[in-house]
Parts: sequence; structure tokens; C-alpha cells
Amino acid sequence: MHLLIPFAHCSSEGCAQALRTLQLPRLQKLLARLQADAAQQVDPLSLSPPHERALAQALGLPLADGLIPWAALQAHQVLGADGAWGFITPCHWHLGSQLVVMNGSALNDLQEPQSRALLAAMQPYFAEDGITLHYQAPTRWLAQSGHFESLATASLDRASGRDVSDWLPRQAGAAALRRLQSEMQMLLHDHPVNESRSALGLPIVNAFWLSGTGRIAPGAGAPVRQSPTVVSSLREPALSEDWPAWAQAWQGLDATECAALLQALDQGHHVELTLCGERAAQTLRSHSSGALTRLRRLFQPPSLRRFLEPL
Repeated sequence: MHLLIPFAHCSSEGCAQALRTLQLPRLQKLLARLQADAAQQVDPLSLSPPHERALAQALGLPLADGLIPWAALQAHQVLGADGAWGFITPCHWHLGSQLVVMNGSALNDLQEPQSRALLAAMQPYFAEDGITLHYQAPTRWLAQSGHFESLATASLDRASGRDVSDWLPRQAGAAALRRLQSEMQMLLHDHPVNESRSALGLPIVNAFWLSGTGRIAPGAGAPVRQSPTVVSSLREPALSEDWPAWAQAWQGLDATECAALLQALDQGHHVELTLCGERAAQTLRSHSSGALTRLRRLFQPPSLRRFLEPL
């Protein structure tokens, strides 16, 4: 059993304050009984965050920064298709006088008919650049293009809540993508979907985000390794910087997923726990250390802050 927890810690001061009073007794017991591997450090400015790298490594996917082929994996599993793919996420950009900031959370209220109407309007423009769009979910479409084989893109989790100019692709091959962004802003400005959303006081869809680009080697198919259980309950409050909600989500996770992992450990099963932040991923595994070492760790358990703050 392998549990992977993204956004276990963030660099925000609000997160640090929430961590000071956070009580996670089951996670504390797991930290005392599991053996930590060396932390996998990641540049905070990398396009692929630690949790995506950790999951890709567990699945046997390529680890090139910004080219972990998440969309190609989905296309293979859902459509039975190969080639180079990317994810297109309809999103809202807040246009300020100095910055253009990605909405910190997905447009979770976007309905399927609205999403399909937007896709239909946007598809001809993408097709002119050799990009074919496939509907997958209201806030995520699959996009196929040979351009995506080597076009490194930033994870949506990196850009959310931040100035998008820091995360947009800058390679020579990204010129068409930048032009498409401008065209879509004009196209979507008075689209009927946005007119109806605006009338209801909802954020409009005024941009898109490309991520998950790359391809799986021909004939390789999908990875055969067992996927870890990825818990996403900390993501939304972390990206929204709602630290009381983040702490509450951590407590819920401690009472459920961490409790299940602890029970599996008590039953003698091999367990793994991967904690991920913005800068590092730390994996801990069950082990067969000596009785003295186990007693020392039980009576002198490592603190939550020592484990989570470096992430």
C-alpha cells in the first residue's frame, strides 16, 4: 500500500502558522515507525512539481521537466491512441495592471454543456495549428499535436494562483501557443457561455492552460507498475491559500487515509508514504529495523514540523 500526499506543506507563511498547531496523531505514528528515504529535492521553479515527479517515478514514466506525458497516458488509456498529447484546461485569468494571475482553483462549476460549447468554438483555431481537441471533462480536454512531443509546459499546480507570465512556455515552438492565447481571449470575451456566467456573477472562461505534454515511447503502452493512492484533498485549500481549510483537510486525511495505512502496517503489510510540497518529495517505507531502533523511534518520534517544513 502506497499513499502519496501532494501539498503536504507549502512555502506560505500562512501554512507555516497553521502547521504550528496542527495535530495529526496517526501521521505522527507513521513517521515514528517508517524509515525515510533521502528526500528528492526539486527546484521551486521547475515546471513539474514534486508530487508529479514522485508519481511519475512510481509509474515508470519519463521524468523530463515539463514533459512528463500525463496527457499521452490518458489518451492511451481512454482513447487507445498514441502520439504526443497535452491537457487543455479552460481557466480564468485575473487581468491586473501589473500581473495576469491564474485563478487559484479550477472552474469547478463549469458544466459539461458549457465546456463542450467552448470547445466547439475554440477547435477551429486550434486546428489551424495542427491541434485536435477531444472532450474529456468540463475542466480538462485532451489535445493531440506533434508539437507537444518536445514542448515543455508548466503543471497547472505550478501556475495556479500565480502570475502566468512566469510559467508560460518560452521556447521557439511556443509562438503559436502564445498567439492562440490572444485569439482565445478575444473569442471568449463575448461568448454566450461567458455572458450567462457573468450574469450569474461567476468567473468567466477567458483563457486556457496547456500542461501534461509529451509522448510515451511507441510500443511502450501504459506503465505496468501499480499506481500509488494519490490524495488530493489538500490541493484546493492550498492553491486558494485557505490555511484553516488546509489544516481541517489534513485532519480529515489523518483520520481516514493515514489511519488505513497505519492499520495495514499493524497487519504486517508493506506500506509506503510519500509526502510532497513545493520543493521536495519525501518517501517513507516500512522496514525491519532492530528492536532498539524501533523503541527509540517510538519514544522519541520525529516532529511533524521537521518532516513537513523542508518539503
